[in-house]
Parts: sequence; structure tokens; C-alpha cells
Amino acid sequence: MPTPLWITATPPAPHGELHIGHLAGPYVAADVLARFLRADGRPVLFTTGTADHAVSVEERALRTGRKAAEVAEGYHAAITADWRRSGITFDHVVQPLGDRGYVRWIQDLFRRLHAEGVIAPRARLLPYCEPCDRWLYGARVTGGCPRCGVPGAGGVCRTCAWPNDCGDLLEPSCGRCGTAASLRRCRRLYLPLEPFRETLADYWNTLDLPPRLAALCESLIEDGLPDVSVGHPGDWGIAVPVDDFADHRIDACFESAAMQLFGHASRDEPWPERTVHFCGFGHAFCHAVLLPALLLAQGVKLPQDFHVNEGFRIQAGADEVWALDLLTEFGSDTLRRHVLEARPVGRDTVFDRDRLAQARQVLDGTWNGWLSRLFAAIREESSGLVPQVLPGGTGWDTHVRRMNRGVAELREAYSLDSFDPRRAVAMLDEIVRSTDDFGHVNAHERRRPHRDGRHLAPLVAELSVAAALTAWARPVMPEGADRLAAALRIAPGGPVDEDALAAPAAGTRLDPPSGSVFGF
Repeated sequence: MPTPLWITATPPAPHGELHIGHLAGPYVAADVLARFLRADGRPVLFTTGTADHAVSVEERALRTGRKAAEVAEGYHAAITADWRRSGITFDHVVQPLGDRGYVRWIQDLFRRLHAEGVIAPRARLLPYCEPCDRWLYGARVTGGCPRCGVPGAGGVCRTCAWPNDCGDLLEPSCGRCGTAASLRRCRRLYLPLEPFRETLADYWNTLDLPPRLAALCESLIEDGLPDVSVGHPGDWGIAVPVDDFADHRIDACFESAAMQLFGHASRDEPWPERTVHFCGFGHAFCHAVLLPALLLAQGVKLPQDFHVNEGFRIQAGADEVWALDLLTEFGSDTLRRHVLEARPVGRDTVFDRDRLAQARQVLDGTWNGWLSRLFAAIREESSGLVPQVLPGGTGWDTHVRRMNRGVAELREAYSLDSFDPRRAVAMLDEIVRSTDDFGHVNAHERRRPHRDGRHLAPLVAELSVAAALTAWARPVMPEGADRLAAALRIAPGGPVDEDALAAPAAGTRLDPPSGSVFGF
């Protein structure tokens, strides 16, 4: 068996529920690619996790008077449930607080890198809050990014993706009480990236990086690769397994990168020939810089692809943006379709509830309208059975040629090297609209005084397209595609190819749902 392609998506911090911005980022898009490749017969390993030890989890616990573990476990359950409701199917979701052997594996990796000199101690300035009597890092501290000036937290700037060392933040203050921080020298462990300069530069030059990510990597090389802190003094997180640092905890960004490795290593499989990472630009440093450095430190050099989305911003005061609420109101088909159409590529986009409602209108008016008319015609003209005639009708030969060209373009939009899920949605809409037009044109065959069965061939032709959509549309809208397959009494999830354009066997009794096929 060939080695599975490895697809990863950024592990979210379980300090809150998923909102629509999360779905519009890495998760739905990564699932689309995984579904297409699996249907095409290619082995896929699709992994993520939840960043249970993120500082933001500890901060949420402090604000709500709960234990950090309770916050992480509760929101991990909520996040994974929302993924399932969204039709996102991972092979492995790493849960640091629940996966057996996880902590030992992370500590062993950390200990080995320290023993090899990859991780080394440094004494640097770190913000400290006098009233709270605690060191400030990650979500504990707020301040301006020393690179772009945008306000944010310590660690990695979510706007420019440039790492900071917390002590270099502009006007740092405590994220809990708001007091201006003082700066104290603190001895911590670091992963210096400058020793990886040549190997990282050569590595990035071999990859077809998105332009903004390439600019980040080239700027890091130009300005000097930083020393990245991989541990902090604190109580929440995995203990640093190094003498003299027993009261420190492993940094969340380092752990997030290492978590990706654990997600693969726990499968006990050889390294894949290729890896595809889906992440927001604000998380690109962990995926494109720190993770490759960890791999290179172990002598592993993987071809990697990066699909980086920009921000899907939610306007201040906007309500009903939580994934659970929107899934309950609109269903997974509508929500997946919308976030793929509105996916922020190359620039930030803003969530617009009216556009989400329009996505439902397209499914109701075009997709479900066509299928409803088709099932009604089969019921009236053939007692609900697939007619025993070949597909045909006025314009059918032309329509088949267009379908074949369309599925070729659809495959290109789904494919690894030309992945464009927004284009896939547009192609699917065109296929449905043109088939609906074909059906309306040929519906007049039923009005001929001497029909001689000619009115049945166009219905079988439309059933051929409906059957194809159970495969062609499934990466985008798996719930509706499977519902359609059940209505047609055929197996769901076939390859996205020309062979899918085949009606159910003659005489099959259709079982259309009482409600909508796609969405609800």
C-alpha cells in the first residue's frame, strides 16, 4: 500500500467554542481535500488536535473560577462535536489531556532536543506583573507587536505572523489586571533557529509557498532567524523535563508543532511522501518554520504544501456566529458551502449573514427545486421506478460533453496541486443549473400526443446527473450527497470522474426524502 498523504489542520485552543471563522479557515477546506483524495483511492491521514495547554485556556479558567483541565476538556468535547456536525472527519484528533502516552512522547522529544544542543538556555527580559505576582507570556500579556505594532498577545503575532519574545512587546501589560508590566531577567530554554538557516532556506526554496508565506520566510532569513522560547515559568502545561527548569512548562507554540508530529507518530506508520498543512496566516510560523525545524532536527525532510487562509472577521457586536447555532439553523451543507465560497484567500473577509442566507436560497431554489421536480416526474411518469430506457433527450449529447468538461475542471479544483474549493462550488452550481435547464426544455416532451416513451429518456438523463452529484458534490456537501445517494438507492462516495455519470439501474424504486436533499 502507498504511504498515506498527511493532511494537518491547526489545533485550536479549547478556551471557547468554534465560530464560523474557524470553519471558514482550515477545517472545512482540509476536509474537502481529504474526502476527494479518499474517494479517488488515495490513502490519507487527516489529523489535528486541541491545544489543551494553551495559556488562553488557563486564563479562561482564572476568569471563570474553574480548573484549567475542566475548561480544556469541556471545550474539547464541544469543538469535536461541532466538527462532526460540520461533516469534518479526522482520522485522529489529538487530545493532550486524554491521549495515552502523549505527555511522555512530548517530553521525550524535548529532552532529546536538549541533549543534542538544539534547545539551549538563555537569559532574556520577560514581562512581570507585580500586583498578580506572575510572569507574563502568551495570553497572559498584551502589547504591541514589535514588528507591525498591532496590539496582540505574546508569542506569535496573529496579524503579521512574526514571533515575539514577550519582553520585546510594545508597552506590555498584564492580560488579567491591565497593569503595566515590569521587565525582569528570566532564564528560559530556547530553540535557536539561526543554526537551521541554510537548511531552512534551501527547504523553503524547494516549496511552492503562497506569496505572503514566502515573504514571511524570506524576511526571517534576511533579518536573522530568531531564538524561539520553548518554555516558561508557570503551573499550567507539560513540565519541562530538564534539570533546573522543573518549575517551567513547555511553550504552547512548540507543543502545537510537536503535537502534529505526535498525530502522525501515534499511527506507527512511516513518514509520508508529502504533507499538506492548512492554517490561518496567524499560525503560519508554527506550521512553516517551527514544525520543519523540528523535523529537520530529526533528519526528516518532507515535501510540504501550505494552504494558508487569511482572517474571516466577525463584526463587533455580531451575534449568532457560533458554529453550533449556525449548524442548527442552516445545516452542514449550507454552512460548508458558504464558508468555501467566502473563504478568506489572499485578504481578510467579513462574515455576512445575508450571504449565508443566500447560500441556503441557492440550495433550496436551484438544487432542491430541480431534484424535487425530477422525483415528482419519476413518480408521475414511471410510478417511482427508474425507467427502462437509455438517457437521452434534446441537447443531451451536448450536455454530456459539457458535463465531461465540467468534471475535468471540477477534479482540477479539488486536486492537491490546484486546490480551489471556491471554484468547485461554482462548477457544481453550473452543473445543476444547466441540468435544470435541460429538464425544463425536455419536460415539454410529455405534452406530445404521441410520446412513444421519448419523455422518459430525459428523466433518466437527469437521474444520471443526480447520481453523479452523489460523488461530485460529496467533498463539499457530504450530508446532502449521502441523502441523495440513499434516495437513488446507490452507494455514496465514488470518485469524482466521468464514470459517476450513470443513472441507477432500471427498475430501481427511488426513495426521495420527505424534505430537502441538500441543506434544510
